Amino acid sequence: MNTPQLVVHRDKELMAEAAAARLITKIVDAQASRGYASIVLTGGRNGNGLLAALSSAPARDAVDWARLDLWWGDERYLPEGDPDRNDTQARAALLDAVPLDPARVHPMPASDGPYGADVEAAAESYAAELAKAAGPENHGPVPVFDVLMLGVGPDTHVASLFPELPAVRETERTVVGVHGAPKPPPTRISLTLPAIRSAREVWLLAAGEDKAQAAAIALSGAGEIQAPAAGAYGRARTLWLLDAAAASQLPRSLYPPASA
Repeated sequence: MNTPQLVVHRDKELMAEAAAARLITKIVDAQASRGYASIVLTGGRNGNGLLAALSSAPARDAVDWARLDLWWGDERYLPEGDPDRNDTQARAALLDAVPLDPARVHPMPASDGPYGADVEAAAESYAAELAKAAGPENHGPVPVFDVLMLGVGPDTHVASLFPELPAVRETERTVVGVHGAPKPPPTRISLTLPAIRSAREVWLLAAGEDKAQAAAIALSGAGEIQAPAAGAYGRARTLWLLDAAAASQLPRSLYPPASA
């Protein structure tokens, strides 16, 4: 586990714009070094805010969108096209506006798909899709993602891993069905902490006063069962991207005075 790095921005708009610019750089660098990049998207207001900022970023066209693999960290188990699905929101914010290769976009299954109400079977199918994309160089059941992004919930949840629920305790499977989530809808699909930790870099996004306590808890040494965000970290780097409101309960010593 590496020590989290923090960047604190003045407000959520600046945070989204800076995160989008940072993501463009990561994608372009990965594509230059090996020909493609692999990214895991997150939903919620901060994840969608980042995608919207990326859509309007001047450097957007520096990305070779046809050589970008897109995955999701979690999904609400709702019908395809439902406005509350993360992939529906991502398409509206960015994906429909850029020339992606549809074969490299990997949304999680929908509740009106081939698995119907069987969310566990849907989760298994996504795990199989990840395993198929993992090459020998990945040394595991998921491809090595360049950047995996996660929104942090007010209760410290990330993806659909909620405090104390079975999904956050999973140590073997890479994708699980989630039942009884405290935030609607109750049925979801989520990457597990082992899958999240396979990423080269994990970025945790938090903006707003309602995220301040969660950030403080997760960065204070809390256990991952009680605070799932504390268990989310990358192989090479763990980056917390916050606005001033979300960082307001953190000790000043945790982030550099030069944060924008």
